Amino acid sequence: MPHVEFFDRLVQLSNSGEAFATATVVGRRAPVSAHLGDRAIIYADGRMEGFVGGACAREIVKRQALEAISSGASRLVSIQPDATGFESGPDRRVVPMTCASEGAVDVLIEPFVQTFQLVIVGATPIASALARLARALDYRVVRVVEERERQDVEHEEATSGCSIVPLDRLDEVLSPPPSAAHDRAVVVASQGHYDEEALAPALRAGVSYVGLVASRTRGSAVTALLEGSGVPAVARLRVPAGLDLGARAAPEVAVSILAEIVQARSTRTGVTSALDMGRSTPVPGETAIDPVCGMQVDVSAARHQAEVDGVLYYFCGAGCRARFVQTPTEYLSRSS
Repeated sequence: MPHVEFFDRLVQLSNSGEAFATATVVGRRAPVSAHLGDRAIIYADGRMEGFVGGACAREIVKRQALEAISSGASRLVSIQPDATGFESGPDRRVVPMTCASEGAVDVLIEPFVQTFQLVIVGATPIASALARLARALDYRVVRVVEERERQDVEHEEATSGCSIVPLDRLDEVLSPPPSAAHDRAVVVASQGHYDEEALAPALRAGVSYVGLVASRTRGSAVTALLEGSGVPAVARLRVPAGLDLGARAAPEVAVSILAEIVQARSTRTGVTSALDMGRSTPVPGETAIDPVCGMQVDVSAARHQAEVDGVLYYFCGAGCRARFVQTPTEYLSRSS
């Protein structure tokens, strides 16, 4: 990927809020196809743009990048044929080069994951307290209010570091790709002024946490109105928002809401799971284990496959497939 195009793409991704990782070749030992400075971008859904080496290196880097995105920590990945005797650590992964090449390559992987975004709707004491506490957690806070209320909360933009957006632009705030929606929460605390108007776009956007500050009676009325209007996923609405901590004052209510958001984030499951070796139906985003070299293979993109006794196996390259087809029982006995 040309340098100018690479850095332009980074700016676009940063502005979109999408999670991704960069991979840069920082060391090599011939013979390898990668050169110093070769770069690639790996997206959270497994897509990869750019070049950091051949088929074996590409799959290794992709998998390591997805792990880095998940953990949020950079790592140096050393891919080499003589990996035995080298220990991996928190900042370095040593991975065997299972393809025929005798070369080695070092790739620096750096994840770029946007901080959690909390969208707070309403110009109320609870909304203000929630914004202050959320900033203390390093959340990106967006206050959404009616235009006529903007002057009432503008001082908070300077004191708490949150941004302020008018209510009629809420759709724009919620417009990043679906992958970004999993890293965002929306809390509506308008005291009934525009609850339904704010909740409908939040639920339609697929935001992982949507909460309403209201009594149970008011919450039931709002829920019924949303369902009657055909708004999707109303059952996911948290109302009253927050854990039952016995909170009364605005800051205490804010603490209970943040506690519920933290709990929801910690229990949310990932979207990518490993494919058990032997499953015959590929599922996008899942992986299989190459029975010859042990490498993880992206099932949806696997070009090399072989079927034995009705079970489909996936391979990192033509060489591994050829060895497997010649003596499949040798490799299947290893995995049993």
